[in-house]
Parts: sequence; structure tokens; C-alpha cells
Amino acid sequence: MAGHQREKVMLDEVRQNQILRELFLKELRTQKLYTEYHVNPLRKDRFLKLIHHAAQGPRKKYPETQTESQEYGWFSEPLVNPERDDARLNHFKVYNDITLYKAKMWSLGEDDRHK
Repeated sequence: MAGHQREKVMLDEVRQNQILRELFLKELRTQKLYTEYHVNPLRKDRFLKLIHHAAQGPRKKYPETQTESQEYGWFSEPLVNPERDDARLNHFKVYNDITLYKAKMWSLGEDDRHK
């Protein structure tokens, strides 16, 4: 026989709880919470470049869109020059006598749509 075979001892809940408590206290003694962080002075330039690159918008970072969702706002310049006096593009509200009367009624809170 090369070795002794031990009998497995079944621990009760009190003993198991005591073992877990000792383990927890041992972990608390060895843990150290760091709240102050510093930049490695040897890599400070690389870190600053990374921060500045992350702060830029996507149009300054990349020449083309990276996702399908970026395509919607990528070209934000208007396709047509927006002239205010061009009647083909600008449809302003025009009040006639009846529309002015109805708008005034609705602004006063009167509602006669159901009559």
C-alpha cells in the first residue's frame, strides 16, 4: 500500500460556514483597492494620441462609413441650394379668411369637428 486512504468527513453547515468565513477574511486582508491611476510616462505620447483620436467624430476619423447606420448622416451638405424665395422647394403656410378663422378657433380651444 503506497498511501493511506482517508475517510471523507462530511462537514456540517456550521463548519462549512466557518471555513468560508476564514477564506473571505483572508481574501480581504490581501486585497488592495486602487483609486488613483497614472499614465505610464514612457507611453504618454501614445496615450494622448489615442485619447485625441477617440474624441474626434467619425467623419474626421474615417474617409468612408464604417457601418450601414453611418450612411444616413455621412453626407450632410444639402443637394440643392436652399433659397427661401424658390416656390418649388418652400411651401409656407398661407392663411386665407376661412383658414385664419379656423386657426383662431382652434387656438381658443373650441372644437367643432364633432358637430
